[in-house]
Amino acid sequence: MQRVLVLGAGFAGLWSAIAAARELDARGIGADRIEILVIDRRTAHSIRVRNYEVDLAATVIPLADVLDPVGVRHLAADITDIDVANKTVTCEADGAPQTIQYDRLVLALGSRLSRPPIPGIDAAFDIDTYEAATKLQAHIQGLGQRPPSPGRAIALVVGAGLTGIEAACELPGRLRAAFAGQNEAPLVVLADHQGQIGSDMGDGARAVIATALRSLGIEMRPGVSIAGVDPAGATLATGERIAAETILWCAGMRADPLAARFPAARDRFGRLPVDGHLRIAGQTAEFAAGDVAWLAIDGTHPSVMSCQHARPMGRYAGHNAVCDLLGEPMLSLAIDRYVTILDLGPWGAVYTEGWDRKVVAEGQAAKRTKELINRVRIYPPPNGDRRAILDAGAPEIQPPPKRFA
Repeated sequence: MQRVLVLGAGFAGLWSAIAAARELDARGIGADRIEILVIDRRTAHSIRVRNYEVDLAATVIPLADVLDPVGVRHLAADITDIDVANKTVTCEADGAPQTIQYDRLVLALGSRLSRPPIPGIDAAFDIDTYEAATKLQAHIQGLGQRPPSPGRAIALVVGAGLTGIEAACELPGRLRAAFAGQNEAPLVVLADHQGQIGSDMGDGARAVIATALRSLGIEMRPGVSIAGVDPAGATLATGERIAAETILWCAGMRADPLAARFPAARDRFGRLPVDGHLRIAGQTAEFAAGDVAWLAIDGTHPSVMSCQHARPMGRYAGHNAVCDLLGEPMLSLAIDRYVTILDLGPWGAVYTEGWDRKVVAEGQAAKRTKELINRVRIYPPPNGDRRAILDAGAPEIQPPPKRFA
């Protein structure tokens, strides 16, 4: 028996496994000949991009519900090492280490939040994982029972990229709910070391974002750096103090450290270069997809660390891993369109097209598109429908998300 081993069950890993299963199914090849195995420390797929929301109940999908119907085996284990020379992966499940051989590998371990060496930074909350997001929610819900203090009703969000903005826009309502019936005036402060909030979003989108933030009563603090964090607030590099008992760190992502096991030059985010087939540069049997890989997605621009690119990268990587194992032609991935839909809380959202991020919709119309993406488009087919799950793994490029009037 040969094995296609997929490391990670995020957007790239899940869809790699499904795409691989689809290709084997189309060729009438069973698990007795080629096994597909997914290893992830979790037993569920997380709709991670929704972690800024309040209700996360629908964001956790048991892997068994999606992978079992299509004949993909999954193992809950911590991956500790990758030996490319010997084509093995070492992992640990329930305290017992084991070594697993592979014939083709898809590295899809994703990214994790980057925390710089700032004193007290570990005390800051984050929404990088489901567990972290639920920890933040429990903290917010308990704020109203804390003794009065200058920062009790203040939340400081550090990092004004997409994640930070989306999180900040939800926090005013969450804080008001926590202090319902109390004489408090909750405040959310959004800070970033860049000179503009949403610095990568283009002038048009930044203007929309600023309008939304002002409407929601969020204080914007661009051009500031955090020098220290403590339970009562944060100290800026200038010496200024911001009182805040809720500090949310959203500043920067890095590819999983196991990417360093491959002898390839990584980019500034720690990502491995891949070719159009998603094969890791310099490797013969190893592919990578999602946040751990970078590809010139349209021949010029590097792929972004988002489910928008992770999902198709995963599909092509899984498909190609099987085709390569069978000595069949592989498919090359290229995506000539790029969109950004940024949730702006109760105010709505902003929808941009192109790498220059031209605004094509805003407010509640853009919000409908965002909800369609977050709650439908990026989910695997429900109810364990084997045929629907396999069909969804086709190595195809989806059309742009629907725009509403």
